[in-house]
Amino acid sequence: MMALFNKTALECSKIITENYSTSFTLGIKTLDRKFHLPIYAIYGFVRYADEIVDTFHDFDKKTLLLRFKHDTYQAIEEGISLNPVLQSFQLVVNEYKIEPQLIEAFLKSMEMDLYYQDYDADGYSQYIYGSAEVVGLMCLRVFCEGDLAEFDLLRASACKLGSAFQKVNFLRDLKSDFVDRGRTYFPGVDFNNFGGDAKQLIEADIQHDFDEAYIGIMKLPRGARMGVYLAYIYYQTLFNKIKQLSATRIQSERVRVPNPQKFALLAQTYLKYRLNVL
Repeated sequence: MMALFNKTALECSKIITENYSTSFTLGIKTLDRKFHLPIYAIYGFVRYADEIVDTFHDFDKKTLLLRFKHDTYQAIEEGISLNPVLQSFQLVVNEYKIEPQLIEAFLKSMEMDLYYQDYDADGYSQYIYGSAEVVGLMCLRVFCEGDLAEFDLLRASACKLGSAFQKVNFLRDLKSDFVDRGRTYFPGVDFNNFGGDAKQLIEADIQHDFDEAYIGIMKLPRGARMGVYLAYIYYQTLFNKIKQLSATRIQSERVRVPNPQKFALLAQTYLKYRLNVL
C-alpha cells in the first residue's frame, strides 16, 4: 500500500503542474517517461513555495513559509509526509541525492520575496541562483541519474537556462511585480523611467544566458533533451515577443505565447528529434 500512497502523492504534483503551467507540462510530457513523475514532483514543490509568497496575501506568509520549510526538511529526513507535495518531493530528493544546499538556496530566495522590494547586484545574483538556477540543478540530478561526471559537465549550462527563464519571467511580469507589488529585480534600473536602452541591456544579458544554455541542452541525455529543448524554445519565443515590444508596453501588459503556437513549437521540436537534428 505504500506504493499506492507514493503514486498518489506524485500524481498530485502532476495535477499541480498541469493546472499551473501548460508550457512546462508539455515539456515534461516530451521527456522520457521515467522522468515524468520526478520532474512533476520538483515543479509541485517550487510552485507551492512560490504561491505562499506571491498569492496568499490574506494570510501570514512568513509563518506559512517557515512551516513549509520545516515540514520540507522533516519530510526529507523522515522519508514520509502526509502533505502529498512534500511526500513526492522527498521521494525525489532522497532517490536522486539532491543536495540540501540547493533546497536551502531555493527557500532563501522565497524568503527574500517577503522582505526585499528591490535588489542590488549581489542580491539579484543570489535571488536568481536560489529561485531558478538551483531548480535547473535539481532537474539535472534527475536527468543524470547518478552520473556525477555528466552532472558536473552540464551544471553551468543548467544554471544559465534557469537564469534565462527567470529573467524572461521578470520582464514578462513587470506589471504584476513592479506596478502591483512594488518589486524590482533588475539592479540599477529605474522602472519609473524605464526606456529602450535599459531594456536592451537586460535583453542582451538574457540572450547570453540562452546561448550558453543551448550548448548544454545539446549534451543532455537523449531522454531529457527534447523536453528541455521544448522549454528552451518556448521561452526563447516568449523572449522574442517581448523584444519586439516597447519598454512602456511591457509595463502595461503580460506577454503570452498562445496555446496554438505552443503546440506548433511542440510539433517542430518532435520533428527535429525524430530526424536526429536535436
